Amino acid sequence: MNSPDPVSTTTSAEWKQSACILCECNCGIEIRLGADGKRFDRIRGDKAHPASQGYTCEKALRLDHYQNGTIRLTSPLRRRADGSYEEIDWDTAITEAAAGFAKVRDEHGGAAIFSYGGGGQGNHLGGGYSGATLRAMGARFKSNALAQEKTGEFWVNGKMLGGFPRADFEHTQVAVFVGKNPWQSHGLPHARTILKEIANDPDRTMIVIDPRRSETAELADIHLAVKPGTDAWVLAAMVAVIVQDNLAAASWLAEHATGFETIVESFSGIDVAAYAAIAEVDEALVRAAALAMAKAASCAVFEDLGIQMGMHSTLCSYLEKLIWMLGGHFGRPGTAYIPTSMVSIARGDKTSKNGVPSKGSVSPVVGARIISGLVPCNVITEEILTDHPARYRAMFVESGNPAHSLADSTLMHEALQSLEHLVVVDVAMTETARLASYVLPAQSQYEKWEATFFNFEFPSNVFHLRRPVVDPLPGTLPEPEIHARLVEALGSLTEGDYTELRAAAAVGRAEFATAFFAATTTNPALGALAPVLLYRTLGPSLDAQYGEGAASAALLWGACHRCALSFPEAVRRAGFVGEGLEPGEQLFHAVMTSPSGVVFTVDEYEDSWKRIGTADGKLNLVIPELLAMLSQLETPPQTDPAFPMMLSAGERRSFTANTIIRDNTWRKKDPEGALRMSPADADRLGLVDGGMAQVTSNRGSVRVPVAVTDMMRAGHVSLPNGMGVGSSDDVTGVAPNQLTDRAHRDPIAGTPFHKQVPVRVEAVEVHV
Repeated sequence: MNSPDPVSTTTSAEWKQSACILCECNCGIEIRLGADGKRFDRIRGDKAHPASQGYTCEKALRLDHYQNGTIRLTSPLRRRADGSYEEIDWDTAITEAAAGFAKVRDEHGGAAIFSYGGGGQGNHLGGGYSGATLRAMGARFKSNALAQEKTGEFWVNGKMLGGFPRADFEHTQVAVFVGKNPWQSHGLPHARTILKEIANDPDRTMIVIDPRRSETAELADIHLAVKPGTDAWVLAAMVAVIVQDNLAAASWLAEHATGFETIVESFSGIDVAAYAAIAEVDEALVRAAALAMAKAASCAVFEDLGIQMGMHSTLCSYLEKLIWMLGGHFGRPGTAYIPTSMVSIARGDKTSKNGVPSKGSVSPVVGARIISGLVPCNVITEEILTDHPARYRAMFVESGNPAHSLADSTLMHEALQSLEHLVVVDVAMTETARLASYVLPAQSQYEKWEATFFNFEFPSNVFHLRRPVVDPLPGTLPEPEIHARLVEALGSLTEGDYTELRAAAAVGRAEFATAFFAATTTNPALGALAPVLLYRTLGPSLDAQYGEGAASAALLWGACHRCALSFPEAVRRAGFVGEGLEPGEQLFHAVMTSPSGVVFTVDEYEDSWKRIGTADGKLNLVIPELLAMLSQLETPPQTDPAFPMMLSAGERRSFTANTIIRDNTWRKKDPEGALRMSPADADRLGLVDGGMAQVTSNRGSVRVPVAVTDMMRAGHVSLPNGMGVGSSDDVTGVAPNQLTDRAHRDPIAGTPFHKQVPVRVEAVEVHV
């Protein structure tokens, strides 16, 4: 079962395989190093990657600014009483960091320790070990960026499908993007190629719902340029058109769904014309879009942050899914599907059968609903800045930057500074790290074995374990090693727990499997720490077989076996066959020896029906809480005269990405992150392209240059994501969360309304 052949991290002396880490697609790339063995001299798409097949956007070509442009951490740091930092050795850092958590745990219980992050974009392998550390601390509550974006959709998915759907845009007749601009944000393989193919095919239709005339909207056949904050009215109107005009796939729904009668009753009385008028969209376009989606041979829909970080976000996720479900667009080419997963990243909430939140499913102070195991980001400050006995008193932050990326930066800074103990694991001195008690330096994503768990392809799904491209900086450690040391310093694992398992691993993985399952069954406490246990016991044999650092992939051994057990037919179609543990072992070895990634499952479209997780195996059209919210749409949204314009805080642009790129020289265009606004607004406010504006919300005020563009509609302005970071004395652009409000959030999921921030914009006189 074990193969003796170690693999090199490169297939040639010149190019090394890896992946982009700037969006969820994680396209395969090849990197050629400069003469110093450190600089990324050239980057190109990896044609051998099973999913991206050589495709990449221009952002990936500038990844040297991540690897070599950041002011890196090269030693653990301890905060002095005066707020400055001193370098300390790793043993001291681990011992003291662990002791701080143990003190909080012993005095107030593990629930007083809160975790944020646990694996940033493309940095999931290390995050897979964080669960063991949190269990060793006794921590119960956590959050990450998904709780700012996706938990409303996760909750809806859980109610309607009991699974996590995606959609097949490559083969669809009608492609719909709701609050989504894949030309810039991608989110689907070969995004720009597919968008062009759809736009150029007269037999296919593209529909975009977005206030902006984005790059994707420019290609669309139908662009519903909604008034910011009114997406729910347009989506509800589209459902109403399908119901009132008898466009639904009634016979298909009778076989595959429940609750259609309730939907008909709920939407029959909606005034489509009135709703279109509220959204300031032509009623004829709303009807044309609904008709195209309902009657298409196939329809694929992608919703994203434009509605997920906007008003009525959870309701919008529900309405969007109702539209394609009513058209019968599931389980066949060109429609929605439920993919396999190597590691599951999304689930519904933990409410009881009557819908009332059960114990442990809400945050301890605010009582906010916990979805997919994540506390809403917008309540974190309220969970800290209080005298409530159950407040969070300590925080562990890994590959995350809540001081910058979460709402109301000023209040978030205050909350983080008030903690008794804050430990940050990261590659750079981020805004959050500057507030920490201890900072532990991690290796970069190109200095270690790494992977992503965003695996959504269909019918062939791909997993890519990346090998190091460059040597790690001295003084840094991979996250699995950091977690293992913390768990051991907390006294949860000792050398005695490793002895027998290491001996079994030295014989072979079949023997190790027997010993591991016996040990964790006999002692469930060991099972709770399985990632670190695997790293310390199976890991050394992986280093010996596959190369130095491969121990970090030890948890993938368990993941591959779970995958083979969960999706046996799909794994078999991908070529991993045999009895017992053989398919899982073959899959694991393929993962370890495929530098460009491996197809780990091959699906058939009907497989999606087997993954419906509702009680009766059918699509559930009715979510009572959300149908009750339709009454809110009877009253048009009101504008605050003090803040008459709507700001989208965090727009994706050609030279913005997630904030792991902290080197501001990477931007060739729009280096300052200008405020985009319409010509009409610029004329009204006395602003010109390149001029300066003051943008004020109820939480803060910033000055920013202006870019006048007809992509924005009147009353709508935008600031890009990824700005306002750098070193402490070199920050470019505006951090949008200086303007956002933690109280401005969805009532169900708690997701922020960052795409609809009420602001006032004024011209600033520039003195030369």
